[in-house]
Amino acid sequence: MNPATPRLALAVGWIVLAAGQVVAAQGPDGMARADRYIREEVRRQRIPGLSIAVVRGGKVLLARGYGYADVEHRVPATDRTVYQSGSLGKMFTAALVLQLADSARLGLEDPIRRHLPEGPATWDAITVRHLLTHTSGIPDYTDSAVDLRRDYTEDQLVRIVAALPPLFAPGGRYSYSNAGYLLLGAIIRRVSGRFYGDLLHERIFGPLGMRSARIISEADIVPNRSQGYRLVDDSLKHQEWVSPTLNTTADGSLYFTVQDLLRWAAELDAHRVLSANNLAAAWTPVRLNDGGTYPYGFGWAVGELRGRPRVGHTGSWQGFRTSLERFPEADLTIVVLANLDQALPDAIALGVAGILDSSLVPPHRLAGPLRGPTPPVPVDVVLRALSVGNDSAALSPGLHRFLSPADRRDWGELASQVRVWTPLGCDRVLGRPIARLGAAVTRVCYARGDGRGAGVLVTLSYAEGWRLADVESYRF
Repeated sequence: MNPATPRLALAVGWIVLAAGQVVAAQGPDGMARADRYIREEVRRQRIPGLSIAVVRGGKVLLARGYGYADVEHRVPATDRTVYQSGSLGKMFTAALVLQLADSARLGLEDPIRRHLPEGPATWDAITVRHLLTHTSGIPDYTDSAVDLRRDYTEDQLVRIVAALPPLFAPGGRYSYSNAGYLLLGAIIRRVSGRFYGDLLHERIFGPLGMRSARIISEADIVPNRSQGYRLVDDSLKHQEWVSPTLNTTADGSLYFTVQDLLRWAAELDAHRVLSANNLAAAWTPVRLNDGGTYPYGFGWAVGELRGRPRVGHTGSWQGFRTSLERFPEADLTIVVLANLDQALPDAIALGVAGILDSSLVPPHRLAGPLRGPTPPVPVDVVLRALSVGNDSAALSPGLHRFLSPADRRDWGELASQVRVWTPLGCDRVLGRPIARLGAAVTRVCYARGDGRGAGVLVTLSYAEGWRLADVESYRF
């Protein structure tokens, strides 16, 4: 329930920019510019309806909707419009698991076969922690293992996942897997005796006052529910139908408003959901078997934007795209929920962050290339080399080990979609050092690609001697 885009490993750290001042722009002029930017993006991306909320320093700067929650009935989107979560809901499943671990109902190091005995013997080496961090080696199940129009019981889905051949040894790599969170939902039921959606309402949604948050239901009357849409041959269509049982699994089957998610963020900061230690663990990158780290914790993507800490998650499911972005050092939270399959809410969130704080200007919105040395090899040549595997001398050992055939295919496909690349220069890494898969990073460089459809921003992290230590991308 999350878009699959090329994104390779990086470790959390700090990048101190070589120059530039932090300029807060959350006053009337900054918010007016943010409003104009959002309107333009809604128009450019052809998003039927979008809701956004921005809070900084405990003050809500913006909470409103743009366009239509329901195009057919001309129902405007507002800050009370209900959207499907997609994988943004994984952070709630992870929170339940951590709460159950605190009460000794399960352990993060438990072999999952202790709770799912029908699994294969290979599951003896897979722990609950591996499921939380997408490092179990269990493949995704939504690609081809199930018929999305067929009803399944939870036990049937567990057996289907159990039959999937593993991709790698547990802890050896990161590979995003909705199946892992489906299994977490089954484990929650078995150790608590309760459906994970009911437990969410009892332990999180109810106590926190998240009034609209709930499990997806096509049958129930849900006030302010948005419709999901997709563009097909340039025409707007409704979301495709999915079996109701596949909208109850723990990998992201939730409804939210932006107000719900603002409440969630505030209560996290107050440690009313998770203890300070548990929240810190959720926001800590997973450590792989070889000692390298990947920027994912317990239901949270963990990284940085232009050198400042960034945590959050995106989601994609049934004509909806969602993004929650938090910048703890800037005390800034941005939530963007959209009802179009092709929408790019994460890029919109980053754009708004850059308008409100100049130290958070995302690379794709830089006014021009950064000053200083540039990589000796153009980005298109780098990506072609990655796609064919002709790169061992140019990569750090950790990145060379990390790249899988699927990763290389993804980079080759992305490169084939771009007609023109624009180098945007590099940020120098100064002060507190950072690392990518065991390599110390000295520069983080950017390139913007323009081609068919949305633009793409590629970030390349280099170690000494211009050895590539990490590469990732996002669309805008």
